[in-house]
Amino acid sequence: MAMVFTDTKEPDHPIIFANDSFLDLTGYRREEVLGQNFNFLLAHVSDAAALADIKAEFAEHSDHNSEILYRRKDGSEFWSAIFISPVKDEAGKIVQHFASFVDLTKHKDEQAHSKMLIDELNHRVKNTLSTVQSIVWQALRMDSEPKTIQDAIESRLQALSRSHDLLTRQNWKNIGLLDVITDALEPFGITGGRAERIKIKGSNILLPPKIALALGIAFHELATNAVKYGAFSKETGSISIDWEIRETSEGRRLHLKWQEKNGPVVAQPLRRGFGSRMIETGLAHEIAGAVRLEYPAKGLLCTMNFPAPYVDPNE
Repeated sequence: MAMVFTDTKEPDHPIIFANDSFLDLTGYRREEVLGQNFNFLLAHVSDAAALADIKAEFAEHSDHNSEILYRRKDGSEFWSAIFISPVKDEAGKIVQHFASFVDLTKHKDEQAHSKMLIDELNHRVKNTLSTVQSIVWQALRMDSEPKTIQDAIESRLQALSRSHDLLTRQNWKNIGLLDVITDALEPFGITGGRAERIKIKGSNILLPPKIALALGIAFHELATNAVKYGAFSKETGSISIDWEIRETSEGRRLHLKWQEKNGPVVAQPLRRGFGSRMIETGLAHEIAGAVRLEYPAKGLLCTMNFPAPYVDPNE
C-alpha cells in the first residue's frame, strides 16, 4: 500500500517519509517528495472541497476516508482514497501523521463505464418504447376488426425485435445499410426463393442504431405490402433497391429508392393505411428527412431522402 509520514510540527504537514509503493503510484523520486507539503499532488490545488476533506482527515482522525483526485509526475491523474491516522509519542502528543493511499482509478473508470452503459440502456429503452407506442397508436386508428389490429401490431413488433437482435449481434454499434435490408427482408424469402427477383445496389453505408431500427421496420413494411398486394404477389414481379450519397446545398444527403415492377397494376389508394402512415410519417420523423410513397401503374415507388449519417468506422 502506498504510504507516507508527515511532520505535524510544521505547517502544511510536510512529507518526511514515503515508501516505494507511493513512489511507484506517483512517479516521483524519493528526493522529490521529501519536504513537500502533503497537498502537493492535488490535481487542482484550488479544489476547495478536496482541501476541506483533507483538513478534516487530519483534524478528526475518523475511520472515514476521502476520495481525492491527484496528479502524477507525468501529468496523468488518478483517484485515491486516503486514510490518515495520528502517530503519538509516549506522552500522547501527536508528532506525526501516517497517511495511506488506495488507488481508485480502475474503480472510478468502472463506475463511469457502468453509468455510461445504464444511460445508454435507458436511452435505448425510451426509444424502443416510443416506437412501440407509435406502432400501437397507429394500429388503433385502423378501422378494422380487433384480430386485424392484433396482427398488425404483432408483425411490426416482430420486425422491431429482429432489428434489435441484429443490433445486439453488433454490440449496438454502427451497422451497414445492406445488412439492415437483408435482415429485414429475410423472413419474406428474399435471400432464398425470391433472391433472383430483387436487385440491391449501393455501398454498405454505416448507420447509427436509431436510423437502423427505423429503416428495418420500414423495409419490413414495404416487403409485407409487396407480398400481399405488390410485386411479390405475382411470380413475375420484382423489386429494385438502390441508394447513393449526394452533395447538395443542404449538405450530404442519402437518397434511397424502393421500386416495384411487373406486379399487379397499381392505383392510388383511396386512403392512407397503417403501413403508409408509418412509413411516410413515422420513418420521416426518425430519420429527420423526407419519405414519399408514389403509385405509378407499373409498381409502388418509395423514395427516402435524409442527411447522410456520419459515423466513425472504428466504432
